[in-house]
Parts: sequence; structure tokens; C-alpha cells
Amino acid sequence: MALSKRERQALIKEMARRYKRAGKRERGLMLDELCALAGNNRNYAARLLREEVRATMPRCRRGRSRGLTDSPNLPGPLAESHATLVGVSTKDVARESGVSTGTVSNVLNHPERVAEDTRLRVEETVRRLGFVRNESARHLRAGRSHTLGLLLLDAWNPFFTELARGVEDWTFARGWAVVISNSARQVERESIYLDLFVERRVAGIIVVPNGDLTERLIGIRRRGIPSVMVDQMDSGEGSMSVSLDDVRGGELAVAHLLELGHRHIAFAGNPGRVTQVRDRLLGATNAIAAASLPVRLSMLEPEDLTINFGREIGEHLVRLSASERPTALFATSDMLAIGILQVLLRQGVRVPDDIAIVGYDDIDFARLVAVPLTSILQPAYEMGRTAAELLIDQLSGTPPQQPHVVFEPKLVVRESTAGASEC
Repeated sequence: MALSKRERQALIKEMARRYKRAGKRERGLMLDELCALAGNNRNYAARLLREEVRATMPRCRRGRSRGLTDSPNLPGPLAESHATLVGVSTKDVARESGVSTGTVSNVLNHPERVAEDTRLRVEETVRRLGFVRNESARHLRAGRSHTLGLLLLDAWNPFFTELARGVEDWTFARGWAVVISNSARQVERESIYLDLFVERRVAGIIVVPNGDLTERLIGIRRRGIPSVMVDQMDSGEGSMSVSLDDVRGGELAVAHLLELGHRHIAFAGNPGRVTQVRDRLLGATNAIAAASLPVRLSMLEPEDLTINFGREIGEHLVRLSASERPTALFATSDMLAIGILQVLLRQGVRVPDDIAIVGYDDIDFARLVAVPLTSILQPAYEMGRTAAELLIDQLSGTPPQQPHVVFEPKLVVRESTAGASEC
């Protein structure tokens, strides 16, 4: 049966008196119940508990200035849990365990230095009080965080998801945490996340840039935060980067189509917006020049390298007459190529017989679509892992001997081009 207000107040007061006189074991058993009851009448209970159990109820002690919880909008049980857990300090653990705060610190950070019976007693108190160490404060005092920031260009693209997996696997195995953010190819959003990383004092940053971040990253490094640029070469002072030779990638894609006999090739990508696409276009034109053949290169420039914009290109291609339609297409991302492929197949355009397609990135989906996609392989996982290795080496005081790593692309031939021998 629910207690009346008067009965509840009387019970809180009686429990507060008992709590002050109780031994350590009984106090532990009473702690959760006291906080829950205090939450039912915040102001009154805070006053009682400040008077009666100030030294042993840290969250209730704070009731005068901020109430019993810093999160008043949380549902009741969560608010009570928040009030109970967050405010317990190392002093409270030391007091309850009958040891010094230095001993508590050693148990948390260097348990091998503490006698087993003392360590077990402190660990039991930590569990009983629900103590959670404040990592942010600890890192602030130490002047260094153990958290890294990873800023992706497009988290919806499986290439960047695989890259992030490479970063996270390497860092987790070495005791580092990673905060992952997504710029979604938006310059303003990219800038905001970089500011947040600096404000949160991350130890280092790995970024897949949307534009030219050379000067911005120089400024961040001058504040003591090293960075690694991925998927693009960073030429700034003290820089590190992991990239792919995109010029070579473009050459491989178009040279493959030329070898198959294609003389009208479409290039799908926006070189004016994305540096990597500009490099891939340069590689495509280099391959055409090297072939010394009469080749027509048609430009198709979507706003973004996504499946939806690929579908728009596909709709454009099916509207062209047979004489105007290119016999081959180089899409500068697999996501773009998949969107194009979907529309062409739905409209009865045969791939590769009517039009051959080469993608870029070689994501897992490239080999799983209806017509497995020929693609230029970017080793996303290895690139992410290498970026993390460079950054952690730098943070560990052993600057890498090779701060700029450039991977070589590879052509992976599948059914979307294979067999198209006459064009």
C-alpha cells in the first residue's frame, strides 16, 4: 500500500538517523532505498539528508543547489539511478572501505600494488556504491585523452563503413576508444564535428575530408592534436595520410574498357566537387591518350555518388537512342554503378552486351548484384587500419618513418564487362 506524505517523511527521517549510526555493511544495504525515497520528495529529503547523512550521501548532499539529479527529464527510475550512481566519488569509496583515496586510485589504476584483501574490499565497495570513474576528468588532469575522433565522408557508403571497421579493430585492441561522426559530404557539418573533436580534447583525429582541409588540420595539429587524412593526400606541415592512387585507378578502369573494344565511354562522377573523382578522370583521359585511338568520352555529372543519383543516370541512358548511348560506362563509385545497373536491367538494357559497366571501390555488394560488377578495388579495411596505426604510433612517441601511405588500386573483373567483345 502506498505511503502517505507524512508517513513517507517520517520514514525518510528515521532511515536518515539509522543511516548515520549504521555500520558499513548496513549502510550499503540502505543506500539504494534512501535515494529512491529521497527522489519522491526531493527538497525535503535533501534537507534531511544534508543534516543527517551529508558525509555518506553525495548525490543527496548536492540537492540544495541542483536537486538530487542532473537529469530531471529522465523517467523516475532512470532519474533515481542517475542520482545514485553518478555522484559517488573516490572519497566516498575510500570512506566506505576504510582506506585512503590513494589506495582507491591504486585499486582502479594499478591493482597489482594493493594487497589482495584490501583490493577485494575496495572492489566490493565500488560495486555496492555503483561508482563509475569520470574518465573525462581523469584525462583532463593527465592532460591527455584516450579517445580518438573519426570523421567519415559518407557513413551510408559501405566503403567508409569498412574503413571505420579497420580503424576500430586496430584501436580497440590497443586500449583506445573511437568516436565516429559523419559529415554526410557537407562542408559545414564537417567543420562542426572537427570543432567538437577539439573541444572534447580527443587525442587524435582521423578524417576522410569533404574538401581541402590542409590548413584546418595544420591549425589543429598546432594545438597538440595529431591527425591522419584518409582517401586523400595531406601535404601540410607535420601531416600524415593514407590514400589510394586514384589516377592509376581511373587508368585501369578505362584501359580495361578500351581493351574490350569500346570507343564510346561515359564517365559518371563529379570532378568539380570531389578531388578523388577529379583524379579518376585524369586517369581515364591518360588511358585514352595512351591508346591513341578515336575514343568519345561523355561526361555524366551527378550531384552525389549514391544509388539514387545512379538511378537518375540510368533513366537518362535508357532515353538515349542506340546510336547516342555509350557502349561502356565508368562509374566512380560502386553505389553509383549499382543504381545505374538497376534501372538498365529493369528497362531491358543488357549488361554487358548493350553497355558494359565498371564501378569503383569494390564493396561487398559489387559481387552480389544481379550482374556482378567489375570494379576498382580500394582496400578500405587496410586503409583504416593503417591510418589508426600511424596515429597511435605518433601518439606513442614513435613518429612513423613513412607518414604518407599510398595504396595501389586493383582491377577486379566480373560479369558486368566480361564477354562484351564486340562494341
